[in-house]
Amino acid sequence: MKRLFNLQPWLAGLQWLFFLFTNTVVIPITIGAAFQLPQEKIITLLQFSFLFTGLASMLQAVTGHKRSVMEGQSGLWWGVILSLCYAAPSQGMSLASLGGSLAVGVILAGILTILIGLCGLAPYFSKLFNSGVMAVFMFLLGCRLNTIFLQGMLGIPFGGQEKTGEIDLPVFFLSCSIAGIVMVISLKATPIIRKYSLLTGIIVGWVLFELLLNREGIDVAGKMVIELFPLGTPSIDLGIIFTVIVAGFLNTSNTFGALIGTDSIYQSHTTTNEFRRSFTISGMFTIIAGILGLVPFAPYVSSIGLLRQTKIIERLPFILGSAMFMAMGIIPQVSQFMAKLPLSVGSAVLFVAYLRLLQSSLQYFMQITLTTANLYRLGIPLFTGVIFMTFPLSYFQSIPSFIRPLMSNGLLIGILLSILLENIKFKQYRKKKRLFLS
Repeated sequence: MKRLFNLQPWLAGLQWLFFLFTNTVVIPITIGAAFQLPQEKIITLLQFSFLFTGLASMLQAVTGHKRSVMEGQSGLWWGVILSLCYAAPSQGMSLASLGGSLAVGVILAGILTILIGLCGLAPYFSKLFNSGVMAVFMFLLGCRLNTIFLQGMLGIPFGGQEKTGEIDLPVFFLSCSIAGIVMVISLKATPIIRKYSLLTGIIVGWVLFELLLNREGIDVAGKMVIELFPLGTPSIDLGIIFTVIVAGFLNTSNTFGALIGTDSIYQSHTTTNEFRRSFTISGMFTIIAGILGLVPFAPYVSSIGLLRQTKIIERLPFILGSAMFMAMGIIPQVSQFMAKLPLSVGSAVLFVAYLRLLQSSLQYFMQITLTTANLYRLGIPLFTGVIFMTFPLSYFQSIPSFIRPLMSNGLLIGILLSILLENIKFKQYRKKKRLFLS
């Protein structure tokens, strides 16, 4: 209790607040834009995102895995949801119908996540996500998310409008400048300033956007509207629901990556009970996300970088930062102001931030012996996933509607192929005691 009256925990907590904010603010804005929601609903999404991200992070630190690891809206879920938004018009599906089926699938995925936690199945699932799977997962996730961020930097609108959109050169040049500023700060600034490179990029970029382009962000003159299922009334589309449940299963890799990745920092191995509590809390907030139209939750692997950089692993600063972030969600004026953030500015900052997924991917690659068999295991899902991302959606019209949303998603296809191939034992041919195929 005495530490609450010291300045140091509050300063460290403020740093966590910046981290939570930077990783959250763009997500509900892009989702709202993709679903073409009115301004009032976007404000609501933003406010709920702040509130429940802070609450989920606090509960994980106090009663869940009990580590300083952000529990936020998952990047994998984010990429899948935006991909489904892009695919919906070409498949003759309205965004409201997509949102309704998406809500049902997310709720079912949340129930599945809770069952994994309560039944103690996490150690068994963790065996599926070995170094090869995690390497492919990190690389493909970086490709998918940075494609979205680059689209925002180019000034191309999100949602069904991107087909008629075109590159906005002034926005693109400003976005590149913002990305450059963030990279220079990350490389050249002193350590204490370097910690806030993303926040600095958002503030500087926002000011430059208003001054140089003289454009406004999202108009937030309306009031907050609280509504259940804002993306669409619950409906049943088996293809969407199946794809979303698969995404929920693959999203468990975030929990394994974040908790196992912090084992060396906390000098202890994640126990079965810690996995159980973590999955249960993530599942609960995933159900809430489905009801409120939010991107579902998971522990953030990127928390590892902040812990290693700052060396502050105590839970008190993290809890204080989470509490302050909850307060930002409770105060409507804060959310209304943050909703004005230009998408191109947020995209430029996150484009730089998520380049670090390449580092995470390469670290997993370095743990693998590159035998012929392992090259196949890595190369097939990597190239297939990336190539599927580039295919126009018209290619998949011949695929049955039940699996079309899954087959047209290169991210999910690549990860599923990796899990499959990593669990196939290639036959080894021997001749005169020499190994020809490893």
